[in-house]
Amino acid sequence: MESRIHKYKQGDNYIVLDVNSGGVHLVDKIIYDILDFLSPEKGGESLGCTVQELAEKLPQYAEKDIAECLEELEQLYKDKTLFSEDEYRQFADKSLNAPIKAMCLHVSHDCNLRCEYCFAETGDFGTGRKIMPPEIGKKAIDFLIEKSFGRENLELDFFGGEPLMAWDTVVQTVDYARSIEKKHNKRFRFTVTTNGMLLDDEKTEYINREMSNCVLSLDGRKEVNDRIRFTPNHKGSYDIIVPKFKKLVEGRTKEGRTDYYVRGTFTKYNLDFVNDILHMAELGFKQLSVEPVVTDSKFPYALTEENLPAIFDEYDRLYDIMKNDPDRFNFFHFKIDLDQGPCAIKRLRGCGCGNEYVAVTPDGEVYPCHQFVGMEQWKMGNIFDGTIDNKIKDYFAKTHIYSKDGCSECWARFYCSGGCNANSFQYEGDVQKPNRLACAMQKKRIECGIALEALKK
Repeated sequence: MESRIHKYKQGDNYIVLDVNSGGVHLVDKIIYDILDFLSPEKGGESLGCTVQELAEKLPQYAEKDIAECLEELEQLYKDKTLFSEDEYRQFADKSLNAPIKAMCLHVSHDCNLRCEYCFAETGDFGTGRKIMPPEIGKKAIDFLIEKSFGRENLELDFFGGEPLMAWDTVVQTVDYARSIEKKHNKRFRFTVTTNGMLLDDEKTEYINREMSNCVLSLDGRKEVNDRIRFTPNHKGSYDIIVPKFKKLVEGRTKEGRTDYYVRGTFTKYNLDFVNDILHMAELGFKQLSVEPVVTDSKFPYALTEENLPAIFDEYDRLYDIMKNDPDRFNFFHFKIDLDQGPCAIKRLRGCGCGNEYVAVTPDGEVYPCHQFVGMEQWKMGNIFDGTIDNKIKDYFAKTHIYSKDGCSECWARFYCSGGCNANSFQYEGDVQKPNRLACAMQKKRIECGIALEALKK
């Protein structure tokens, strides 16, 4: 059955989410308990239970108090902020034939680190170590402009491997895009994801001038980071990259900018990952993201369902820290906009993988996203002849919360948008089957994020 409300306790607070409207209500224990017995018929005017019936079911509460609460709940129902109906299904197929508006440009299929958990097989995605020539970077810009049709705002992420190993390509691609964007009525936003090993003053200055966002890879404490993120000769990266990241971030923050993330990955090795978040905050970084590792369960650092209680406890601990000190740092995965949030299309299918968003390899091949690169069955075309496999594109356009197994009944569907397609394929062998482990962690993060935002109101 479709979830129309989701109620839960976070810390000392009782929280009710109206799934379809996005309404969030902080409630008393009596209302929290009453909601267990309310189930309005679709399109009906009644909440499905009378005061007398509730009084029999909940003898610990006075009938007068129950009556007042029920009246309040009935008003919320009339206002369509409680038990509201799903009005999003009508938008499910609105993204067919959509323009491509974002690209992940793999300027390097090589890396100067050998991170143990790397999904890109230490940088080359199983396709051989390559650096993208500047000419292909420029061709990718032409391709994105052509496939974006009337879309004005375009996004391009420089990715790898390690993109700074292809620095000349990065610079020439950005410069080329800037030189033609007005001609084509486009505005580019660039992002770079880097491990920081090759950062120097010149690159730092350029990134802070030209990149609208940057993602800096650091797993937290020195012992945690260096256990997994090391060089080919097994030397840790922490001591090299932290001073460089500090300098880059200081250059952005002194201008009042917050457009960066220091991004880490937690594994079974550091289930106390909140300590890594706190460590990064102590280093002076305020925009933080620490994500669960995505890998095969055969590896010793892989997360399993047995780890969920410990992970949930850590998210609760992080929630308490952020509730008590909200200005200390921002945590990406608790960031939820309760006022506006993403548009309907984004709520249904998330990042737009394979439809509005594609990845391009150093050879110019096109894939649905960076995590599908190297999987021949998902190759969509190439930038040289401008081809796109519309069967694959349409497949992803039709992949949304109403097509995925179990998503249309899940209370979190409009926040996770069906989860990561590549994650589903890796774990379940099917894009349409969300992974249970990933879902469980995502739901917990959503609960914490909603609670934090609700307490600000």
